[in-house]
Amino acid sequence: MTQPILTARGLTKRYGRVTALDQADFDLMPGEILAVIGDNGAGKSTLIKALCGAVAPDEGEITLEGQVMNFTNPMQARNAGIETVYQNLALSPALSISDNMFLGREIRKPGVLGSVFRMLDRSAMEKRAREKLSELGLMTIQNIAQAVETLSGGQRQGVAVARAAAFGSKVVIMDEPTAALGVKESRRVLELMLSGNEATVVRDYEALPAGDRVVALTRTYARGEGGDPEIEVRDAHTLTFRDGKVVYWRMYTDRSEALADVGLDSDGSRFEAAPDRERG
Repeated sequence: MTQPILTARGLTKRYGRVTALDQADFDLMPGEILAVIGDNGAGKSTLIKALCGAVAPDEGEITLEGQVMNFTNPMQARNAGIETVYQNLALSPALSISDNMFLGREIRKPGVLGSVFRMLDRSAMEKRAREKLSELGLMTIQNIAQAVETLSGGQRQGVAVARAAAFGSKVVIMDEPTAALGVKESRRVLELMLSGNEATVVRDYEALPAGDRVVALTRTYARGEGGDPEIEVRDAHTLTFRDGKVVYWRMYTDRSEALADVGLDSDGSRFEAAPDRERG
């Protein structure tokens, strides 16, 4: 039986009195594309940050290829083979495109120039950066050596995605990778995910058609105004699959309505639909 490449058990993260992530369990299989969806404040970004070492969970355990990982910073996750596209892109505006893609893992010149004088092989870095951007259909950029601060929002997003595609050896995590991209570039990102061999975690509703599985995070409790007590929110999601892929999803604030919409009673048992509820 195939074992998950990345797992998490009981992940919990608190910010003061606010619990952003509460006992989350997680499995990612080799070569799988896993889409993470949910309403605002459900903990999607916190889950992704915990998996890539950007935040340390207060409780729980993360394993990569069966080994327990205690990431204290993103560089440790990168060295372990986990590459991430962050929601805020994590780019240095003053550096060039190629410098951003190879930041912290620069290619040095062969021989004495690289080993002793530590000289960078900029031509090799620029060539590889250009190749990755071309694969994404993002070579509208005229000069690969220009500073990132001169790029548009969509072009910066493309640089961040290309960096993850170039170095993600085991797991690639993408937090809204198509947020600032056009239709053509978004399609190329989805095609890149489908063609890759790495296991991929994506937080993006546009990535649902590419997902092999979907994790839906929901907020279970809400607090009323004026110090009202917490009330339980009975929300639910329904997902529509075609050829093993999610093609449509809907969120309900009333769980019983969601169950009825798929032909189930409130206890989860199937009922006989009335004639006026039957669908073609």
